Amino acid sequence: AQKLPKTQSQIGIDLNLDNFLTDSNGAMVANPCFYRQAKKKLAHAQRVFSHRQRCAKQEGRNLRMAKNYQKQRLLVAKLHAKIRRQCEDFLQVLSTALIKKHDLVVAEELRSKNLLKNHALSQAISDVGWRRFLNMLAYKAKLYGKEFQTIDPKYTTQRCHNCGTIMGQNGCRKLKLKAREWTCPMCQTYHIRDWNAAVNILEKGLGSWQNPKKQTA
Repeated sequence: AQKLPKTQSQIGIDLNLDNFLTDSNGAMVANPCFYRQAKKKLAHAQRVFSHRQRCAKQEGRNLRMAKNYQKQRLLVAKLHAKIRRQCEDFLQVLSTALIKKHDLVVAEELRSKNLLKNHALSQAISDVGWRRFLNMLAYKAKLYGKEFQTIDPKYTTQRCHNCGTIMGQNGCRKLKLKAREWTCPMCQTYHIRDWNAAVNILEKGLGSWQNPKKQTA
């Protein structure tokens, strides 16, 4: 593969469930939710598959010779394969676009095993394919002569990128997960949570993370 030309552009990306990602320029990429879209159809196909399997066994037929069972088995397999292809294509196209447009892409280091412990979010987290996406960015950056790095996500969602104030410290109330928009109590800067996090991620990657600015009377 040939090295891609430099674009003099750097970007930070925040991966989230409301949108697949939000970048430090404020752009958002919607979460396609391929598995959720096909969940109802897949569940019906699997119920039919289980029913035909039971019927074949009750009748004492060899499953390899049960035509209806084999037909439904292939149908279920095709549905699973379609979901995998859709997800793979989405991740490939998006990761290639980011690497082509930017010399540096910075993302937060994911701890997927810890995230999956939250049973309320585990299905959604498994569906989006974050880990595969980060792996694609890593090898494509190396392939095309660009740079990709991951940073410790600590405080990226709680810090005001304008003045450096970290919510939950120095008397500031920590932001709850449901707070998608907020205003910094120190500098009064209005933030969209994911956009602010993406800016913080980029600053951390560039090494320009600053301590809170001193407030004047």
